[in-house]
Amino acid sequence: MIYKIGVYNVEWMRDLFDTDGNPKTTGKELTRSVQLADVIKAMNPDFLGIVEGPNTLVDGSKTASRQMEIWTQMFIPDSNFKGIHGFPSAGQQELCAIYNPDKVNVLFTPETKAGRRFDEPFLQDTTNRLIKEQYKHYRPPLELSILGLDDSLITRVIIAHTKSKGIFDMVDYARFEQISARDRLKLFAECMSIRERCDEYLEKNQQVMVMGDINDGFELDFYENKFAKSAVEILLGDVWKPEFVLKPVLPKPRLNSYGYTPNSSKYKDRITGDQINVLIDHILASQGLKVLKGAVWNPILEKSNPIIQAVSDSLKKASDHFPVLCEIETHTS
Repeated sequence: MIYKIGVYNVEWMRDLFDTDGNPKTTGKELTRSVQLADVIKAMNPDFLGIVEGPNTLVDGSKTASRQMEIWTQMFIPDSNFKGIHGFPSAGQQELCAIYNPDKVNVLFTPETKAGRRFDEPFLQDTTNRLIKEQYKHYRPPLELSILGLDDSLITRVIIAHTKSKGIFDMVDYARFEQISARDRLKLFAECMSIRERCDEYLEKNQQVMVMGDINDGFELDFYENKFAKSAVEILLGDVWKPEFVLKPVLPKPRLNSYGYTPNSSKYKDRITGDQINVLIDHILASQGLKVLKGAVWNPILEKSNPIIQAVSDSLKKASDHFPVLCEIETHTS
């Protein structure tokens, strides 16, 4: 069986719903909903992780999954997507997912032991000084299990939206350096926590996929060189346990004068003002999963793909990120 699995940062989807959790049907919100729906219809995923989805309230009166189901029923009426969400975050821009129940079953299966839950504080030594510091996931990573229709486990999935490296305050250069280092360590800590969970799954002979907006890439920028690590490399795993190393579904990005290729987003350089292409949205898969292909749905790069080109305008306007889609093959039904 071949499954199409993707992830999409849909950029503040909360803005597309009213206070009661119903999709807005006028103005720019309607336009963007139609554009997002065009992209998702073209992707035709069996499972799609959603980053920056609609809000989940702690009291459960409004959830990301229910809003996603209402939204897909309205804008993709020939689909029957189901929604799923996990622990609510302390802020906004929730993590959730939609899936095709005719192909897969999906369960929210978080680790619930005290001190191991993704919605609780945790300790990590991010500086290799043998001193653990306390951190907390701002958005608790979403732990799911994807099952075949026979309820056999295909893979565990962790959807993440880890700490942004961006600095949005007015600061001088000294303070900029201090905040940059602090934010990078926070990013490392979150990815170390996720990686520990991956190891727990793999030690039980379960497959795992990590996906989402990691806000980091593979190459050594200044801070990665300074700390001798990058967030994505932390997620990939330990070279001394090669059987546990995760594999990217995308090719290694190449650096050119505009940034990286392939790229899933871009940012404005704070000093030069230039737009830099970045690959910060990722799908990483354990080695027991047979990945057939994977691509960033970037219409600027995927000129020869007629399906992507058919929704080129929607891809460019619906979100400030492009989705990532891959196909995996299993023997489950």
